[in-house]
Amino acid sequence: MIPYSVLDLSNVGEGQTAADALRNSADLARHAESLGYGRFWLAEHHNMTGIASAATSIVIGHVAAATKTIRVGAGGIMLPNHAPLVIAEQFGTLATLFPGRIDLGLGRAPGSDMLTARALRRNLEGGDSFPHDVVELINYFEDAQPGQRVQAFPGSGIKVPVFILGSSLYGAQLAAHLGLPYAFASHFAPAMLNQAIEVYRDTFRPSVTLAEPWFILAVNVFAGETDEEGQYLRSSMAQAFVNLRTGNPGPLPRPAENLESFVDRFALAGADEALSCAATGSPETVRRELGALVDRHRPDEVIVVGAIHDHAKRLRSYEIAAEALRSLTVSRQAAE
Repeated sequence: MIPYSVLDLSNVGEGQTAADALRNSADLARHAESLGYGRFWLAEHHNMTGIASAATSIVIGHVAAATKTIRVGAGGIMLPNHAPLVIAEQFGTLATLFPGRIDLGLGRAPGSDMLTARALRRNLEGGDSFPHDVVELINYFEDAQPGQRVQAFPGSGIKVPVFILGSSLYGAQLAAHLGLPYAFASHFAPAMLNQAIEVYRDTFRPSVTLAEPWFILAVNVFAGETDEEGQYLRSSMAQAFVNLRTGNPGPLPRPAENLESFVDRFALAGADEALSCAATGSPETVRRELGALVDRHRPDEVIVVGAIHDHAKRLRSYEIAAEALRSLTVSRQAAE
């Protein structure tokens, strides 16, 4: 069986508030838990009025408290914004409150513009310390050693699972070198997907954490009762990408028909490229397109992303995605 999970950004839709978004995230997590999704991840973004998960560890606690069994974690924490000790303490505390249910995905990007990154008060001068910071953070989760003067407490000895996230070959190389699971951001930056998978699998070094590569494929799913409805639901994310890349980020737009009539065609083409790792349409179309992606990339896990303005429609989309992934498992087993 191919495990399947959720990546949620706590999107704030037009006409909605951050409180609505956070409440919807908890509701989606309960729904995903009932549908067999294995993880529910939230992502760190700052200075974006369309995303309510900036204080990611707090939102993870909110979601974990609203659910019972699903794993909850970060997809991810942007480590350059934080001291490793602080993140070890936060996630050590979460893992203490919710034993066996907390994941920590780490990214190298700031999750914001450079002005906002400076406002986060991290030192942006000098070289790249991400690999060193990842190792330092992992070490805080190991058993404390005699004479160790700096410990993460809670955190020491808890061994919170750590994942590397990326949208380029850098993350693939680091995850392979450290023997960690790797999630590729193909839901918004699919250009280097094939190369990243190849690099990760070919150069993977077994570790005490992981004996074999574990690759997670991020896929946008916009599922409705018909192909036309799926395309209509997708239009919110297409508009959001155009707004972001033209310097006008904001709440997730309401869906609209005939985007070509009011959105610049070159900007829209860029959004289409960014969203190309996707399954969009009716249940049958989504099953077929998810099956093609799974056959092509052979992921160890699929993480579904579905930024849909209407919450009820979003719940239904994740339901259709779960049904499709389960049917793929049955079909593949029958074929074998």
